[in-house]
Amino acid sequence: MKIGLVGLGRMGSAIARRLGECGHEVIAWDKNPRAVAAQVHHVRAAENPRAVAAAAQIVLSIITEDKGVRRVFTGKDGFLSSDVAGKLFIEMSTLQPMTHRALAPAVAAEGARLIDSPVLGSIPTVREGKLFALVGGDPADVARGRSVLDHLTRRVIHLGPNGAGCAMKLAINLGMAVQLQAIAESLALGLSEGLTLDQMLDVMSDAVTATPWLKGKLPALKGEASDTTLDIRTLRKDMMSAIATGACNGVAMPATSGALASLAAAVAGGWGDMDLAEVPQFFRKYMLQDYE
Repeated sequence: MKIGLVGLGRMGSAIARRLGECGHEVIAWDKNPRAVAAQVHHVRAAENPRAVAAAAQIVLSIITEDKGVRRVFTGKDGFLSSDVAGKLFIEMSTLQPMTHRALAPAVAAEGARLIDSPVLGSIPTVREGKLFALVGGDPADVARGRSVLDHLTRRVIHLGPNGAGCAMKLAINLGMAVQLQAIAESLALGLSEGLTLDQMLDVMSDAVTATPWLKGKLPALKGEASDTTLDIRTLRKDMMSAIATGACNGVAMPATSGALASLAAAVAGGWGDMDLAEVPQFFRKYMLQDYE
């Protein structure tokens, strides 16, 4: 199958490779030409999103932020500047639900269909085909999308209409950001009382509040080298999206606002490209006295 893909960052590149290894031809574009040139696994470069949409029946997109996604769909040389009748678009970016709900009728007006399918997982999860897809859209479109998503995921859950997948992803990332802020404050408190980082992380990973995510992040929390799964800048963007969505719905988010303050400070301090598990270290070093 010919599959279109826009967005060749860490996740997009891993998705392109996985689909190529599954025997598909991937027609891809990224605003960074070097990202396209670096692809070697059954990837054919396209000159813009319009060319991607023209070449494939199912088109994935996974980029960073809402404005960029709107441009990919509706801008000059965007998806919808091509004849897209009969095509299915699977938007995998972490967006505000309102962004996706605004795009869906514009896509439908051109005779195409759109589902949102942000995912839970990281680069190793992509390589193993074990992502968890959070999907919103018409049931028939979701069923059609599984011809691609089943190569990438261990589970596809249909959560409701367009935007439902985006809402679920923001809810998950919100919980992760707030937990991260709680960990940062917990470690700072313990260090101020003379406990060691290793002691605290050993107990925290075996306490009733432990999560698989926390256990997977122990090396990074201890300061050991590890792969970046989600950078601090992107998590900051997600929390801004969560707060904006909450504001539209009348949902107060005091804890999320506190987590966002730390993330924003980290980005301003030059830590934006680091893994989110570096936030507690930043918190101790620059927002409090360094107890280490």
